[in-house]
Formats: sequence, C-alpha cells, structure tokens
Amino acid sequence: MDDAATIEPTPSPPLSQAELDALTDQLIEKLKTVYDPEIPVDIYELGLIYKVDVSDDKDVAIDMTLTAPGCPVAGEMPGWVEDAVGEIPEVRSVKVDLVFDPPWDPSRMSDEAKLALNMF
Repeated sequence: MDDAATIEPTPSPPLSQAELDALTDQLIEKLKTVYDPEIPVDIYELGLIYKVDVSDDKDVAIDMTLTAPGCPVAGEMPGWVEDAVGEIPEVRSVKVDLVFDPPWDPSRMSDEAKLALNMF
C-alpha cells in the first residue's frame, strides 16, 4: 500500500450571478455568429440550441440539434459552434453534442427568425 498522499484538485468557487450573466451574454453573442448555410438565420434564433451548461470551471457543454437529421453540414456544425464559443477567453473548454430528441420544428424559432424568413 502506498503511503503517499493523493492530491485532489481544488474545486473552483461557484460562479457569481454577475459572472454567469456576463458569460451567458457572451455565449449568446457567439452562438448568433453560427449560421445554417441553407437558412439565413443564426442557429440561436432558429432554436437549434437546446441546452447550455456552464461549470464553475467555465467548461461549457452544449446540446444542439439540426433543422433536419440529414442536414448536409451535420458533421461540421458542432465544430463551428465549438470554435465560436471557444473564442470567449474565459471559457476553458467546449463540448457540443448533437441531439435529435425532441425533433426540431419551426415553433422553436424566435419571432426574429420567423420575421427574417417571412413566416408570419
């Protein structure tokens, strides 16, 4: 049996509400820079972002979907999202998962997106 002490990493202090609010604004700003090439509206306004989790260490986990499972950029879009969010200096890491449950439908779009696509 080894008598050496194991060193546990010191947990990061919880993010304050102000820090989380500022990071949330930056996340939304970056998500709005990613577009589905077939639709002239960003993925945030399209409602393709289902969940964004931020840990106290500022690791970001994103669940997103596509307008259709057979979308031609399915293999590339998560990388675009990771790259965009990774530009935020405070973010330590980004992980994007594609999910298809629940399936996306136009009711998830913001009013801004519907207006841009003449869907009113």
